[in-house]
Amino acid sequence: MSNKLAEFIRARREAVTPAMAGLPGGGRRRTPGLRREELAQLCDVSPTWLTWLEQGRPVSASARMLARLAQVLQLSSAERAYLFEVADKHDPSHGAGEGDGPAAAELVAIVAAIDAPAYILDRAWNAVAWNGAAATLFAGWLHDDAVAPNQLRFMFLEAGARALVVGWPERAQRLVAEFRADIGRQADQVPLAGLIAELAGASPEFRLWWGAQQVQGRDGGVRRFQHPLQGLLSYHQVTLHLARQHELKLVMLLPVS
Repeated sequence: MSNKLAEFIRARREAVTPAMAGLPGGGRRRTPGLRREELAQLCDVSPTWLTWLEQGRPVSASARMLARLAQVLQLSSAERAYLFEVADKHDPSHGAGEGDGPAAAELVAIVAAIDAPAYILDRAWNAVAWNGAAATLFAGWLHDDAVAPNQLRFMFLEAGARALVVGWPERAQRLVAEFRADIGRQADQVPLAGLIAELAGASPEFRLWWGAQQVQGRDGGVRRFQHPLQGLLSYHQVTLHLARQHELKLVMLLPVS
């Protein structure tokens, strides 16, 4: 078990008073925080297990147990994310809309403030916001009537994508490798598993490249498009993650001068 995890849990336990946890605070205490026995009782685990966890011993801490710890210790969103990160576990509530991420209007405002084509993708690579320049470039994907249109569905299931994206085979193959790297161990979870099965069933190329187990980072670089009205266009792609909702990716296509 990670020493960082052990140190973090111990520090947060000592920061939560009995009153904060709904317990009587009688008796003399060495520290104002919860005793291990009290935290163990609130989390419905044995004091020995919690002691070993705080000592960094190799004990198993499930995602469900970590979620209970986060609740009892009254962790903030950032603290909860850190807890699961250092424990190397997937937070079961991640992406479930916890209410502390940017609202839809904020996402629209972000992309609207950018002159170049820009869009925001969620963890399944659905576009949740885009600006007019992106809609003009990706007319077959991003348009007013679209509801969370998926980038992979566009790339592999829309015939227009092959004409629009210069060097489609190389770009599409790399996109699959980037997607695998992006979703990691979440690939077998809803809704990602369904999306992958759908694409594998409908696209021989996706099925082949997904089965190749290739992994690549979303490093950016030059992207070229053969637009039906504007001709050949070249952009430098830049991808940034939003701080308050890290699963959201802001993608900008900056014109190449």
